[in-house]
Amino acid sequence: MNPRTTLALRTAAVILCLAVALPSAFAQQNQYGTAADAKAMLQKAITEVKTNKDQAIEMFNAGTGGFLDRDIFPFCFNLSDGKVLATQLKQLMGRDVRTIVDGSGKPFGKEFYAAAQKPEGEITGVGYMAQRPGADQTPVEKVSFITRVGDLGCGVGYYK
Repeated sequence: MNPRTTLALRTAAVILCLAVALPSAFAQQNQYGTAADAKAMLQKAITEVKTNKDQAIEMFNAGTGGFLDRDIFPFCFNLSDGKVLATQLKQLMGRDVRTIVDGSGKPFGKEFYAAAQKPEGEITGVGYMAQRPGADQTPVEKVSFITRVGDLGCGVGYYK
């Protein structure tokens, strides 16, 4: 084989390998939501709650309207009694958010509730440990951005 043909075949092989490997590398990189994604979804959720609270709660629970993106989703609770009204974590529905603790015993639900007591529009990040949906059962760091929206506390979290 002449050297030009050999070089061309090797170049084509490298390009083919990159074409196969790069999309999966990018897919892995974008497999999880980021802090920016969570903040953007929270802003969208705030707008939806202000527009039509009942419809927003339905959409959040169903994960429709762009309110379930990879591992991020909005959640809301009443400020009057702490009752969780919207979440993808169905085992938390109806619970008093103030009673929720992480696996290490941190009462992060109390921090959620306290963050939602601040003036409307103020966003507070609350850190805690949580299991990533669909992943192994090892808790990882998670931060939820919490704010007050009328008579609700709402948030969206992401895994670090």
